[in-house]
This record gives sequence, C-alpha cells and structure tokens, in this order.
Amino acid sequence: MTEERKEPVPLDSETVAAYLRLHPEFFADHDELIPDLRIPHLPGAAVSLVERQVKLLRERNIEMRHRLSQLMDVARDNDRLFDKTRRLVLDMLDATSLEEVISAVEDSLRHEFKVPFVSLILLSDNPTGVGRSASLAEAHQAIGGLLSGNKSVCGILRPQELTFLFGKQEGAKVGSAAVVSLAHQGLHGVLAIGSPDPLHYKNSLGTLFLGYVAEVLARVLPRFATPLRSAR
Repeated sequence: MTEERKEPVPLDSETVAAYLRLHPEFFADHDELIPDLRIPHLPGAAVSLVERQVKLLRERNIEMRHRLSQLMDVARDNDRLFDKTRRLVLDMLDATSLEEVISAVEDSLRHEFKVPFVSLILLSDNPTGVGRSASLAEAHQAIGGLLSGNKSVCGILRPQELTFLFGKQEGAKVGSAAVVSLAHQGLHGVLAIGSPDPLHYKNSLGTLFLGYVAEVLARVLPRFATPLRSAR
C-alpha cells in the first residue's frame, strides 16, 4: 500500500518572519539559499541579503556616529558652562564690596555667558548706592508671581514685568526671559536674563546655571548689603 504524501502547509509571510526572528542563524545553516534571495533596494535593482545587511549596518553606524558627535558637543558645552560658572562663583566669593559683587555678576553674564539682557535688582527700603534697587512692595506689585517658589521662571513675560526688570527701552526688546529670586533666609533680590528670541528661554531649559548662581549670590549679598531688606 502506497503512503499518501501530505501536501505542505502553506505559510504566510508573518509566520516566516516570526520563524526567522526566532532563528536568526537560519541562513548561516542554509547558506545555499542566500544566492536565491532578492530584496528590493532601489527601483530596477536588487541586492542579496548580505549586501542589504551590510547597508543597514553601515546606516546604523553612521547614525550612531552622529549621536555620539552630538553627545560630545553637549559635553563640551557643559564643560565650558561649568568653567564660566566656576569663575563667576569665585569672583563673587572674592569680592570685598557690594559694588564688586554686582559688577562680577553683570560683567560675567554679559561678556562670558553672552547674555544680551541682564537685570540684577536688590530689594531694599532705602537706596543701596550701587546697582538697581526696589522696595519689596514695588517688586510684589510688578512681578509678584515671579518671586514665589524660589525657582527659575522662564518664558514670555508680561510687558509690565519686562519694564520692571529691564527698563522700558530694553524690556521692549526682550522676547523671552528667565527670572529667579535671590532667597536665603529671606528675599534679597531678583536676577533676570533675557533674549530677543521668544523661544530661547523655554520651560527652564538651559537655566540650571542661573539657579546655581542665584543660590551663591543670595548667600554673598547679605555680607555687604546691610540695608537690604531680608523679607521672609
């Protein structure tokens, strides 16, 4: 009696693909099939599986190189930013007067960090004699919402806030700003930086150094600024 031959069960493409994923060594064990494989590459052309794999690996290698290059650029930028911040902190610690503290901050932000608009306002009921100052009541009336939380506030500010921080003429040129209060055992002032680009300061991105500088500055100011209001 002759055995009846079973017809092979047809396989769909999903089943074949699933099998090859589970057995990536399949073509290594059946390399005689490789010459018969044709994978579309460009219109009117075909390449072998090995050639296709080489191309994909090359493309992934190029992509990884680009990513690595971007990471290296970010690392170099962070190194430069850290070095500038370190020098500024040392200058503030070495300052022997309120005038030297203010000059160190404003000069560094403008010339080292290349910030177009810089504002350092001290809070005092009496004029400090150097720099800009305002009373706590004036500050709360103009920028009260920016002083709470002791965190950097970034984005597009209201016209009256920009006028208080940067003055009417420069405030009209500021597209976006980052603002942080100078608070340590009381509120001593506010530090703000601005850019003509409305998207430059967005979601506190890139303002970590500003908060760090503000923390150091808030601890240095009371050493020299006895008339500063220490508001709690």
